[in-house]
Amino acid sequence: MAYTSIDDPSVYFQTALYTGNGNSSQAQTNTGNSDLQPDWVWIKKRAGGSARSHQLYDSSRGVTKLLHSDSTDAETTQSAGLTAFSSDGFTVGDDDGIGANTATYVAWQWKANGGTTTTNDASSTGVGGLDSVYQANTTAGLSIVTYTGSGSNTTVAHGLGNIPEVIIFKKRTDDTEDWLVYHHTQGNAAAGKLNSNAAFETGSGSLFDSTTPTSTVFSIKTNSKVNDSSDTYVAYCFSEVQGYSKFGSYTGNGNADGPFVYTGFKPAWVMFKATTGTENWGIFDNKRNTQTGNPRDIYLMPSANNADSSESDSVDFLSNGFKWRISSGFRNADGVKFIYMAFAESPFVSSEGVPT
Repeated sequence: MAYTSIDDPSVYFQTALYTGNGNSSQAQTNTGNSDLQPDWVWIKKRAGGSARSHQLYDSSRGVTKLLHSDSTDAETTQSAGLTAFSSDGFTVGDDDGIGANTATYVAWQWKANGGTTTTNDASSTGVGGLDSVYQANTTAGLSIVTYTGSGSNTTVAHGLGNIPEVIIFKKRTDDTEDWLVYHHTQGNAAAGKLNSNAAFETGSGSLFDSTTPTSTVFSIKTNSKVNDSSDTYVAYCFSEVQGYSKFGSYTGNGNADGPFVYTGFKPAWVMFKATTGTENWGIFDNKRNTQTGNPRDIYLMPSANNADSSESDSVDFLSNGFKWRISSGFRNADGVKFIYMAFAESPFVSSEGVPT
C-alpha cells in the first residue's frame, strides 16, 4: 500500500488569513503550494469590533447561502457574505462577520468537485431510499450531500465510494435545529452537537437508525434534526485518506506532558471535542500563531462566537501527529475521551516512500 495518495495536501485543503477592507467585493487568494478552488469555506472573524458567528458556505448550496456553526439558525441568504468561489480563493462582501474594514479573519477551505454535483434518483439507481444530490471528491474523501427529508426511516447516497468516518448534518429550512456530528469512534447510536458544548449523546438511535454508514449510503431515522418531511438538509461526509486526513480519538491525561496523537502527517488543522462533560469544540491550525513553529497557542471554538483565544504552550504540530502540552480540561482532561478531525500540511512519508 502506498504511504499516501496525496503528496501536496494544499490541493484539497488550505487555511487563509486576511484583513477585511469594508468593500463590497474583496477577492482573497490562497498562498498554498497549489491553487485551490474551494467548495466548502468556513470563515471566522478573529478580532476587530464585536464578536461574530462562524460563517459557513459551500458551492452545492450556492454563494450567499449562509449557516452558522455556533447557532441552530436555519440557512439564510447573506448578499454581503461570500459572493464567489474562484480558481484559487474566494470573494467576500462587507458584512461584519466576513469583511469589515480592518477586522481580521481566518478561512478554512476544502475542495470537493468544483461545484459539479451528481443527482441520485434512488428509484432509478437503486442506491439509497431517498433522492440526494452529492458533490464528491473520492480522492480527498469529502462529499457535500443535500437532500429533502421524507419523515420515514431511509438511506441517502453520499457518493464517496468509501465508508464515511465523520458526517456533519444541518437542517437548512423551516425552523431551528442543532448541528449533528456522527463520529465513527462513538458508534452509530451517538451524536455530538457542533453548535453546543454538550457531551455526545448516546442511545441516539432515532437519528442514524443505529446503523453504520456504508460505502454508498448513510442511514437516517425520523428525527427532525436529520429527516423532517419536506425540509432540506446538508450533510458533509468525510472518509480518511492516509497521509492527508485522520478522524480518531484519544484519552486525556490531565498533564502538561500530554498525549501524543499519531496521524501519519504534519497537521494543518485539528478540531476536537470532549465526548463527556460540558466543553466546547476547539480548532487549532498552522497559520494563526505569530511565532514560527511550535507550540500552537491560538484557537477558536466552533460552538461559540468568541474571537481568537490563546493559552501558552497548548499543542505541538509534529511531523507525524500532534502532542498536547497543557493540562486543560478543554483538550486534555484526565481520563476523558476526546474525538478529533485532522487534515495535513504534509504527509509523514511521500507516495514514493520518502520521509518528508
